[in-house]
Amino acid sequence: MFEPDPAQAPHAELPQAAAAQARQAPRLAWARHADEVREAQRLRWKVFVDELQARVASPQPGYDIDIFDPYCDHLLARDAEGRLIGTYRVLPPHQARRVGGLYAETEFDLTRLLHLRPRLLELGRACVHRDHRTGAVIMALWAGLADYMRQHQLQAMIGCSSVSMRDGGHYAASLWARLREGYLAPVEDRVQPRLALPVDSLRQDLPAQAPALLKGYLRVGARICGAPAWDPDFNTADFPLLMRLDDVRPRYARHFLERA
Repeated sequence: MFEPDPAQAPHAELPQAAAAQARQAPRLAWARHADEVREAQRLRWKVFVDELQARVASPQPGYDIDIFDPYCDHLLARDAEGRLIGTYRVLPPHQARRVGGLYAETEFDLTRLLHLRPRLLELGRACVHRDHRTGAVIMALWAGLADYMRQHQLQAMIGCSSVSMRDGGHYAASLWARLREGYLAPVEDRVQPRLALPVDSLRQDLPAQAPALLKGYLRVGARICGAPAWDPDFNTADFPLLMRLDDVRPRYARHFLERA
């Protein structure tokens, strides 16, 4: 669940015509063929590599491709002109079995979540074009995910929310120190990072605020499953998140689940 903070590209900085367009609700659809998946992979490359300077081990430069993509469903958000402006990919349980596991297992030991596996959806590779990072795009994508959960009778979703380590990790460590006091999942839903952020050697006293997307997940009802992992390729601290549909707060359940 990786997404640059939408606040980095506020509406006010867009040209007037682009701002009016960004306010329109995006059109959602699931990728139906390989060309549409390629569009998503191209957008991911533009955001992760061109913009955020991540090191992506892709077999084709210009496209963020990995072994999980063929097993995932890809949610696409388009603007009024049909241009792709946002995407998520989701890995349903039966496809996770086919590919041999979840992407999150490359960063975390998920042993304690075995009881959820038959109805657990993994979210990943979320990104939004820099000119369209508004709450409206994220909310539309989340509505599409809620619809998918309902249609496939899934119980919970898992993913990671990434926080930049451009300051060496002090901000992320301080954020972890703050969030673990009020947003930690119960012990039966805890996971362990394979390469942990070395929080004990970092400052933990900074006045850190959660990035907009992570804040949104927690507001809806997600919980942090354990200490963040360090992702050297993306230079991020990845916070593991789990959200059970039963834990979605009522106001958001009415918005997403009842309309799904």
